[in-house]
Amino acid sequence: MVSPARRVLKTSLFSTLLVAAALGLSACSEKKAETAEEVVRPVKVVEVAASQTQRTLNYSGAVRARSEIAMGFRVSGKITERLVDIGDRVTPGEIVARIDGTDYILSVRSAEASLAAAERQVETADLALKRAQQLFDKNVAPKSQLEQAQLSYNQAVSTRDAAVSTLDQARNQVAYGELRADRSGIVTAVNAEAGQVVSTGTPVVTVAVDGEKEVQVAVPETDIFAFKPGKTVNVSIWSNAGLNLTGKVREVAGSADPRSRTFAVRVSLPNDERVLLGMTASVAASAETGPSLVSVPLSALAKEGEGTLVWTVDRQNETVHARPVKVADFNDKDARITDGLKPGDLVVVAGTQFMREDLKVKLPSGSEPQQSALADGDAIPQVR
Repeated sequence: MVSPARRVLKTSLFSTLLVAAALGLSACSEKKAETAEEVVRPVKVVEVAASQTQRTLNYSGAVRARSEIAMGFRVSGKITERLVDIGDRVTPGEIVARIDGTDYILSVRSAEASLAAAERQVETADLALKRAQQLFDKNVAPKSQLEQAQLSYNQAVSTRDAAVSTLDQARNQVAYGELRADRSGIVTAVNAEAGQVVSTGTPVVTVAVDGEKEVQVAVPETDIFAFKPGKTVNVSIWSNAGLNLTGKVREVAGSADPRSRTFAVRVSLPNDERVLLGMTASVAASAETGPSLVSVPLSALAKEGEGTLVWTVDRQNETVHARPVKVADFNDKDARITDGLKPGDLVVVAGTQFMREDLKVKLPSGSEPQQSALADGDAIPQVR
């Protein structure tokens, strides 16, 4: 029979063994937990890069002369001959076209006859004035007769002067029957043919004046504020890939074309013999896109209460940290961030639901991450 003292001793030893076993199991659990916490999780990240604040605008146009003259006759009539065609060079004084001047020649003859009659009238009035002066000097005729003779003479002189002007005008009209070039240039358009009756000022040919050349482009209203007079732009010629020129905006139209809703912009070109009229040119200019923003994939965003955050990676310690951000806008793939990120940050773009503060992540060594932002702000994710 076991004594009560020995039963107490056995019970105490059994309790001690149970406590020791429990402590051992607890130590094993803690060791396993520590082992679980040390697991390094691989992640997919992107490196943040700043979006460009400028974009390039490209518009095409044709090379043209800065000054173009639409030449027309100063009198109306029927064209008898046109002496130039498109592409011909003209020099000052060269005859471009002629009209039938028969009626104007007749006007000259009529004006010459009128002038001759007026001169005879002046001679007659002069004789009458001299006779009246002699009679008045001898007190034979009254002074009123002398004044009347003087008035008739003055009137005859005025009539003669008017006839001279009429004759000069008629001769000018005969001369205007020949259309002559005022300046050197190249014929770029023909608007009338021989046998056609034209009125005063009707364009017959268009001449591009020698000198400065320019490119005219049509710019939509969304980009017109990127072009200001005096702004420097790049001009390339399609027919010569190696020819790049520096142009300068000379003029911007003050109103849009009512049909195309575009504004005409003229860009002056430097003097270069390789640039010919009519060549196609491309005008490239830079435009501001607004404040510099960074872009990240939508998968990088996580919600925390009312705010938004992303998980960034500490390169040195290879741990992740939550960082609040402000989202400006987003599309179906990316979000643009206004505050919270800077170029060079590594952002987790997959598995954000498994992230926690100071979690160790796996970053392979020996390779540089690609930047995430392009000119348009798109991000390029890289597997880590």
